[in-house]
Amino acid sequence: MTAFYSNNSLPFETPDYQQLLSCYDAERTALWCYLNPSPRPSFNLALLTEIGDLQNRVATYMNSGNITEPIHYFVFASATRGVFNLGGDVDLFIQLINTADRDALYDYARLCIDEVYANATGFGVPDLTTISLIQGSALGGGFECALSCNHVIAEEDSQMGFPEILFNLFPGMGALSLLSRKIGLSQAERLVQDGKMHSARALCEMGVIDELAADGEGTQAVNQFIRQHQRASNGRLAIRQASQRIAPVTHEELMDIVEFWVDAALRLTSRDLRMMSRIVAAQNRLEANEAVPAARQRPEQANVLELVRA
Repeated sequence: MTAFYSNNSLPFETPDYQQLLSCYDAERTALWCYLNPSPRPSFNLALLTEIGDLQNRVATYMNSGNITEPIHYFVFASATRGVFNLGGDVDLFIQLINTADRDALYDYARLCIDEVYANATGFGVPDLTTISLIQGSALGGGFECALSCNHVIAEEDSQMGFPEILFNLFPGMGALSLLSRKIGLSQAERLVQDGKMHSARALCEMGVIDELAADGEGTQAVNQFIRQHQRASNGRLAIRQASQRIAPVTHEELMDIVEFWVDAALRLTSRDLRMMSRIVAAQNRLEANEAVPAARQRPEQANVLELVRA
């Protein structure tokens, strides 16, 4: 697996990313991007910066007119066993809220929005399709990241949810915008307010997840989707363009909602911040379990919200 993760295999130059692992599949014209954050599987500033850099390099390359190997599919996956991503950098949020640093909170959220918007719009490349592969837990901002892609695939044992309501906040980096276009605003509001983990199967039945894969077969499901998409890519890309015209996700809308999120974050009480600290502690416990065999590890990871409530 280590040989598979190779930033050097891309058809354009990149810096030496520390929290991303990537490879290029020439047969399927797909670039795989594996999230590999440290010290916790969440969106820290370093990871966000690297994702944004890679997205920009793909867009620049594909729009350059000097393409040696095309990139028609960009796949987000995770290098952390049993976890797609556990969301925002809650530890950083606590620090910034305690110091009432609105500007820094806003700047963090803007980085998230820039990347969510890029995913939703194919990086501004007309014939590029973004795909997310969820294997394990996806919480909060991690779930938002996955939902921002054009096609969402989840393995059957994966679980997803929005824990923000547990500490009196809401997922402000695209959840309502993305979900409302898939399942309607009313159902989207219920999902972001219930504070529960949901199975991939249940979310697929709701229309949140586009495709369910058998456990351990997510990569094969992505490859199969790409094969099917390639057979009718002209029609499928045109349908996506039409859908985005009918119900566009705009950068302006996403940033307007970020303003609500920042204001709400700065209103949190000391009790709310203590609950946020429990989220960080739960994330640390999951990271400490990384060496546990997957068969024993995933049930605990899938129930991360239970660790918080304990």
